[in-house]
Amino acid sequence: MRKIVLSTDNKNKLREIREILEDIDVKIYGKSDIDGMDFEVIEDGDTLYDNALKKASAMAERVDCAVLADDTGLFVNALAGEPGVHSARYASEHDDKKNREKLLNNLKDKDDRSAYFKTEIILIDEEKNIIPIEGVCPGKISLEEKGENGFGYDSIFIPEGFDKTFAEMSHEEKNEISHRSRALKNLRDKLSKL
Repeated sequence: MRKIVLSTDNKNKLREIREILEDIDVKIYGKSDIDGMDFEVIEDGDTLYDNALKKASAMAERVDCAVLADDTGLFVNALAGEPGVHSARYASEHDDKKNREKLLNNLKDKDDRSAYFKTEIILIDEEKNIIPIEGVCPGKISLEEKGENGFGYDSIFIPEGFDKTFAEMSHEEKNEISHRSRALKNLRDKLSKL
């Protein structure tokens, strides 16, 4: 079985990735599953790709197996792409509720509520080849928070073709259509060819 270390300890992200890749012959580990991996990476890149590469490279320097890192952003068209690469720290340091409140407040006078989530994944394989993969999910921002599931902006993002937010969907429903699942399906295709 192939071993891949994910350069994160985000339990929600780890769960989603494990669920989406459960049907292929890989074992996914988080940083905390490996001794001595309590390092932090400053995500100060200009793009999602830059941040994902920075995290993947930091892990690849420390382990001999394949590594995976991702960065995700919510891009709102009426706000010139905000919060974008700064999605996790839009209002303050990793406070999901404050981030959602700031976004809804910034959109209150806007008619265009179109947006998209984008996930950029970097896989560094056992031979240290860098393989970029992405997934995009278009949609719109709701007028108010709805739903109890999910994390981040899930309670205010309505994916295209649906009338409910990610947070109103089951994990299985979200995993069928989300930006991360689209990127991971692309990753699964690449892994099966490696």
